[in-house]
Amino acid sequence: MADKKQVEQITDMEVDFAKWYTDVCTKAELIDYSSIKGMFIYRPYGYAIWENIQRLMDAEFKKTGHENVYLPMLIPESLLQKEKDHVEGFAPECAWVTHGGSEKLEERYCIRPTSETLFCEHYKNIIHSHRDLPKLYNQWCSVLRWEKTSRPFLRHREFLWQEGHTMHATEAEAREETQRMLGVYADFMENVLAMPVVRGRKTEKEKFNGAEETYTVECMMHDRKALQAGTSHYFGDGFARAFDITFTGKDNQLHYPHQTSWGVSTRMIGGIIMTHGDNNGLVLPPCIAPIQAVVIPVAQHKPGVLDHAATLLARLQAAGIRARMDDSEQSMGWKAAEYEMKGVPLRVEIGPKDIEKDQCVIARRDSGEKVFVPLGQLEDKVRELLDAVHDGLYARAKRNLEENTYACASLEEVKEKMAQRGGFAKTMWCGDLECELRMKEEAGVSSRCIPFEQEHLGDTCAICGKPAKHMIYWGVAY
Repeated sequence: MADKKQVEQITDMEVDFAKWYTDVCTKAELIDYSSIKGMFIYRPYGYAIWENIQRLMDAEFKKTGHENVYLPMLIPESLLQKEKDHVEGFAPECAWVTHGGSEKLEERYCIRPTSETLFCEHYKNIIHSHRDLPKLYNQWCSVLRWEKTSRPFLRHREFLWQEGHTMHATEAEAREETQRMLGVYADFMENVLAMPVVRGRKTEKEKFNGAEETYTVECMMHDRKALQAGTSHYFGDGFARAFDITFTGKDNQLHYPHQTSWGVSTRMIGGIIMTHGDNNGLVLPPCIAPIQAVVIPVAQHKPGVLDHAATLLARLQAAGIRARMDDSEQSMGWKAAEYEMKGVPLRVEIGPKDIEKDQCVIARRDSGEKVFVPLGQLEDKVRELLDAVHDGLYARAKRNLEENTYACASLEEVKEKMAQRGGFAKTMWCGDLECELRMKEEAGVSSRCIPFEQEHLGDTCAICGKPAKHMIYWGVAY
């Protein structure tokens, strides 16, 4: 992280983290507000980040055999009502279409908050035999949930996401799929977005509506709050029974298929901002940065400077690096601050003295470090530095996670530590809802997950003192 602040138009995160966050969203030209509360405009730079995420993640889905489909955005009320737990969970957030043109509709249509019911209606029509399974589908779309409060990227009424929906012949296959896709998410967060994660299972209270089990990847932000970055759900055959989806198995008997769904959304962009950003603005992981390197000619009015800068740009683009040149008439200081704000991983500068020495200067966004690079080594050095930026971002985020995750032996200790520093408290837990609710009420934290990597911190629940069943993570979440 650069030590010296280059821009004055954003609030310091140490002064007001929420204001810093919204300042970055708007000043880095990621997002704008619309006239409808909770509905935001993705500006080109912000949408380009989502396009890169989508492109890379979609390729991972296809490696695991998934195909993209697109289903309608409207769900008949009668269809939504078929799965009781599911509809009850979403009812407060549903938005309804009641008129078509000037005529009142005979049945209300819900604007999709999620698409399980639509997929089930479709699967009933196309699944008949074991030969039709598995069905490995994914959809990129927007959904609508009528949230009471909103914040850019983190909580929109309408937001962009992907939702995977799969059907399997057996419970074992469906459970394997649920875990596999959670692993895809975790690897993507860490290897592409440089965001370390905690993998685990949600409690019964926190699981997805209608699911038997929900798994999650949890990340820690700069302010030591949690972000649920992605979830994967095992539904069993509950939806299949509700929608009467059956297939003829190899034994010539009728069976209900087992279902999964899994999703991530544009809240990942909010996670990137709050994990990596600093008081100079956005800091982007190189893999998803719309501009990985910006070429800036220094003293560009002098002979040969623009030509040399243009040559560097062409070389970088030919090497597959997303590069741009800024040859505007703005000052060097303005340009440096502008690309700091936009989080561009590398700034490549070349001026008359550099031309004489057959070199350029490359500045890293994450650390502010500058290196002198012989022009003959440009492409290799840029690739090396992009990797170094990713590794540096991940290491810093990992330190934040590890240094602010701590074991607690009692509810009182959780309350004390949370008041002092936030972060993740890990305790032993009996598994009872009453204790989970008490932790929320008295310590102000929710259960984040029961991590796959269990630790034995003691034999008794930190809340009630009864025999413990799990080690669990607690925290304040976005």
